[in-house]
Amino acid sequence: MGVANAPLSSAEDLQSVAATSYRNAATDHGSLSGSRRSLRETPTVTAIRRAAPSVVNLHGQKTIRQTAASMAGASNDVARQVNGMGTGVVIDPRGYVVTNYHVVEDVYEINVTLHDGSTTTADLIASDPSNDLALVKLRGAGPFQTIPRGHSNDLMVGEPVIAIGNAFGYVHTSTVGIVSALHRDIPVNETQSYRDLIQTSAGINPGNSGGPLLNIDGEIIGVNVAVRVGAQQIAFAIPIDQVLDTVTEMIVRHNDRRFVIGLQGKSVQDGGFQVVDLIDGGSAQRGGLKAGDRIIKVDNDNINTPLQYALSVLDASPGENLRVEFQRGNETYETFVATVPSSTGSADPVASLAWQVIGVAVRPAGDSFTRRMNSQMQTNYRGGLVITDVRPGSAADEQSIRVGDVLLGIHSWQTSSLADLAEILQHPEIRQGPNAKFYIVRRDQTLYGHMKLAVQPSTTRR
Repeated sequence: MGVANAPLSSAEDLQSVAATSYRNAATDHGSLSGSRRSLRETPTVTAIRRAAPSVVNLHGQKTIRQTAASMAGASNDVARQVNGMGTGVVIDPRGYVVTNYHVVEDVYEINVTLHDGSTTTADLIASDPSNDLALVKLRGAGPFQTIPRGHSNDLMVGEPVIAIGNAFGYVHTSTVGIVSALHRDIPVNETQSYRDLIQTSAGINPGNSGGPLLNIDGEIIGVNVAVRVGAQQIAFAIPIDQVLDTVTEMIVRHNDRRFVIGLQGKSVQDGGFQVVDLIDGGSAQRGGLKAGDRIIKVDNDNINTPLQYALSVLDASPGENLRVEFQRGNETYETFVATVPSSTGSADPVASLAWQVIGVAVRPAGDSFTRRMNSQMQTNYRGGLVITDVRPGSAADEQSIRVGDVLLGIHSWQTSSLADLAEILQHPEIRQGPNAKFYIVRRDQTLYGHMKLAVQPSTTRR
C-alpha cells in the first residue's frame, strides 16, 4: 500500500507522512494552508488592510441646472437630478473626512457608507472649490479610524502605489500601479486647473474621486482626483502635503468666520505649534501667550502641526474657553483662551484694513506652498499672501485680481506675511490712496499692474 497506510512508529515517521499526504490530514492541512496564506500576504495586502477602515464612500443626489436657451431657444433654466458618488478619507477620530469638492458640491444630503457596511450621513464643514477639496463631518459617535499619513515631498517615479475608492459604485475597490510622473499641471477650464499633481498608473474610475492614493506602507500620499478620458493607466492625485495645507487653511477660514482667538503659528521640527504672531488685545494675548511659545495641547488634543491646532478648535463654540498647554523655554504652562465671537468686532485689524483699502481677504502662503511655487517657477520668493476673497467694486476687483492669486508685493515692498502687509498699508506713501504698483503670481506667471487704493480713515491701527 502507499505511504499513507504505513505504520507510524516515531515522530520522524509522522513528519514524513505529513509532508507527502497532507490532504488526508485535516490538522496538517490547516497548518500548511495558514503557512501558504502568510506567503500571499504581500506588502500590498498589508497596506490595503491598514488603510481601508478609514476610507468611506459618499453618495447623494445633486441638482444640475442647464440653460434651456442653448437647447430650445427658451430663457428658463432646466433642473435635473443626478446621482453623485465619490470617496473620502477620515483624518480625525471625531469623524472629519477629506474629499473632493466636486463630490459634495450641491448635494442636499451626503450619505456615507463606512468600511464595516454601516451607514450614516455627513455635514459639509468647509470647502475650497479652486483646489477641489472639501471637509465633511460624519454624524454619529466616534472615534472613527483615521488614515495613516505619509508625505508626498519624497515620492519616487516608479514606486508602487495603491488607490482605494467607490469605483462605479463598487465600494472599496482597490487598484495598484506605480508613480508614473510628478509635478503634472492639468487644466480644467479657463478659470481652474490642478497644479503639481501626481500621475499614476493605478486604475481610477468615476467614484474614486476623493479617495486615497497610498504608498506601499499603507500611508496616504495623495487624494485621487482625475482620470484622463479615453486614456489607459493615466490617473492623477493631489499630493497629500498640498491637501493638508489646503485643508488647514479651509478650517482656519471657517474658524475665523465664527470666532477670533488672535494668533498665528507654524509647526516646528521638535514638535508643537509655535506662536509666531498675536493680535494686540486678542484673547490669546490676554491669556498670556507670547510669540515663540509652543502650544502642545488644546483641551485633550495633542498638537504638533497647524492642522491639528485648527482641528482642535473646530468643535469649539463662540464664547467658549479653551484650555491651552504650552511650553516657554524649558517650562510648561497652562492657560485659558476665549473664542471671542467675530460679531463683537474683535477681528484682525490688518484683515479689515486689507478688505477696506485693497478689497481682498488674504492668508499667508505657508512654507510648503512657497517651496512648491519657487520650484515650479525657478524663483526665490520669500513668500506671499494667497487671495481668498475679492470685494466687488474694489481696487482689486477693478484690476481683475482673482481668488487663488498670490500677492507678492505692493509698491516697492514685499508682502510675504500679514505683518508686511500691515506695515505697507500704514506707510505714509500708501495711506493717501496712491496709484500703487502690485505684483502677483497666477498659474506660474508673475504679473504686475497698478491700482488706485481706497483712502484710509484718519484713525487706523498703529
